[in-house]
Amino acid sequence: MNKITVAKTAGFCFGVNRAVQMVNSLVDEGKSVWTLGPIIHNPQTLKELEQKGVRIAKEPREVPPGDTIVIRSHGVAKAVLDEIRELGLPCADATCPFVRKIHKIVAEESRKGRLVFIAGDPSHPEVQGIIGHCSGEYFVFENAEAVEKCSNNNPEWKNMPISVVAQTTFSLSEWKNSLKILKRVYTNASIFDTICNATANRQSEAVELSRSCDVMVVIGGRQSSNTAKLYDVCRKNCSAFLVESADELPADELREAESAGITAGASTPASIIKEVLVTMSEIMENKDPVVMEDGADSSFAEMLEESLKSLNTDEKVHGVVVGIAPNEIYVDVGRKQAGFVPLSELSADPNAKAEDLVKIGDEMDLLIMRTNDQEGTIMLSKKRLDAAKGWETITAAAEDESVLTGIVSEVIKGGLIVVSNGVRVFVPASQATASRGEPLEDLLKKEVKFRIIEVNRGRRRAVGSIRSVLKDERKAMAEKFWETAEEGKEYTGTVKSLTSYGAFVDLGGIDGMIHISELSWERIKHPSEIVNVGDTVQVYIKSLDREKGKISLGYKRDEDNPWKILEREYPVGTVADVTVVGMTTFGAFARIIPGIDGLIHISQIADHRIEKPQDVLKIGDVVKAKITDIDFDKKRVSLSIRALLDEAPVEAAEESTETDAEVADAE
Repeated sequence: MNKITVAKTAGFCFGVNRAVQMVNSLVDEGKSVWTLGPIIHNPQTLKELEQKGVRIAKEPREVPPGDTIVIRSHGVAKAVLDEIRELGLPCADATCPFVRKIHKIVAEESRKGRLVFIAGDPSHPEVQGIIGHCSGEYFVFENAEAVEKCSNNNPEWKNMPISVVAQTTFSLSEWKNSLKILKRVYTNASIFDTICNATANRQSEAVELSRSCDVMVVIGGRQSSNTAKLYDVCRKNCSAFLVESADELPADELREAESAGITAGASTPASIIKEVLVTMSEIMENKDPVVMEDGADSSFAEMLEESLKSLNTDEKVHGVVVGIAPNEIYVDVGRKQAGFVPLSELSADPNAKAEDLVKIGDEMDLLIMRTNDQEGTIMLSKKRLDAAKGWETITAAAEDESVLTGIVSEVIKGGLIVVSNGVRVFVPASQATASRGEPLEDLLKKEVKFRIIEVNRGRRRAVGSIRSVLKDERKAMAEKFWETAEEGKEYTGTVKSLTSYGAFVDLGGIDGMIHISELSWERIKHPSEIVNVGDTVQVYIKSLDREKGKISLGYKRDEDNPWKILEREYPVGTVADVTVVGMTTFGAFARIIPGIDGLIHISQIADHRIEKPQDVLKIGDVVKAKITDIDFDKKRVSLSIRALLDEAPVEAAEESTETDAEVADAE
């Protein structure tokens, strides 16, 4: 039984389709149009555009003043954009949004001083454009072997912060192989999966389809990178043929095949796919239904119609934001109907505001929800399309345990809701913070990193863990800490918790403890008298126990030692104002400076005999006393009020003698 199966994602991707439509629109407007390089890797389409007067320029200066230059979906280097502006040429930029995203990533990562790794063909125009947005060092690799060779030839890169992106049409299998080496060798790598979803889906479907067919026909231009990759993945599983048109079909092989599959590159128009389908059906004398890849039977005519409907992306459109209202946004999707996206269909975040999500002129992919011809409107959804794409990212992250980022949109009973790639991910309270008991409300509206720990594909639900990432980050920070930690080294830390015996301080990945005796030179009852949770403190390492992982910290400074201050500023013989702070049967204790009390013996309180200190003094009195002795070893200070009282008559007698002498002289 002869059977033809068509991959449902075969043909134009929206980026290529958008570029071709842009050129045709400019021609229809009567513009003289040039494309910077072939707008599409398909000879038939290029020929049609040539017949309409569209010309191809290798560089901007070839375009005459006043003519319009179109940048193709591959994008170009920043220097080329600058040149076009300097020449003053009218320009239509058809750079694929997925490619433009890569430009932004590499530009930002370069500005941070990171080394940029680019997975792709170094001679491909898309890769050349990506390189042109790197302001720093970069490295292009085509396969896993190149990554391995690079790590051996450039050992100094292993410790450098690197960022990794991929050409949108890069081979999925080669990307996965390369990532294994990258993650093993470059532990500081930030990986951005920039392979286009359409490309990824097209390759995955081609692999599955080729496994169930005797022959695969891959339709597309021979200069097309993504078509070449489709051909490569198909021929590993069955006989495969790359054709640009129906004239190139392998008739003999098709006649002998019981089943044949068809896929097509992103640059292949629906008309050529239709021509190949019809010709293949005639060659194979196909009497059985032609089926789509998902196996849904239909007659050949119905299948073809459904196929072309999918290829023309009737359900998915590309729009430009033209208006913003509190509850919805308005988009131009190139149709007679007015497009609008309700706020509930714009984002998965129920608290999001339209003006915070988009601005006038933003471009986006949308899904048609409902068309109202009477009112002339189309209701669209971005959230559902994002969720479909995002779900692929989520499931992939569950398999490779990669780290995702998202915004905490809600704090609910039992945990958090994190929105990532348009998908709502539940994070249980036990997995939301580094330790139990931390308030979840502090994370609301914050960006967090997490891993996917559970996926229910049937219900499209995912469970994430923030703690998993925090644990790894703290482990890495702790390892780095121990590499350089030594006694006496100073750190800035944050008080994490308090106990009755001390304060625990986060030094960045590892905790140390300040014993209560180290918090103050004065005696305190609880650490909270000196520090509070959340305080930033300057500490130093007093001692380390690497085996047990314990760190004792010092907080009080030697220069603040009250005994040092006493020795420096209050030598024996100093008269000071002291405050009575305690009473005993044998005397009174008085505060000289904070942290040091001296004893005024009962015999030194007055110049006459007293029964008890309370006869002369009371708690809180401030009196003048003389420091008569200091024992630094035993930390004792002796004070005397009487010494000052005994000195007073002597001074008075001296003054009286001087006065009598002056009187005698006068006589």
